[in-house]
Amino acid sequence: MTTKSNNTNLPLCDKYLLTLKEASLYFNIGINKIREITDDTDNDCVVFINSKRMIKRKKFEKWLDKQTYL
Repeated sequence: MTTKSNNTNLPLCDKYLLTLKEASLYFNIGINKIREITDDTDNDCVVFINSKRMIKRKKFEKWLDKQTYL
């Protein structure tokens, strides 16, 4: 019997990488604002898989903890 791992059933709090939509839901920030924040090339909270932008959840959380205004 072969088991398939389905990443979509994983709770967002357990995922290492989040899509923009998932990050928007998890952090309660609009997708456009997350895209704007992650447009910065010096931001290490982002990884691109081909053209798909993924958010490193824990690093983004740490970055967000330091912010007082978005």
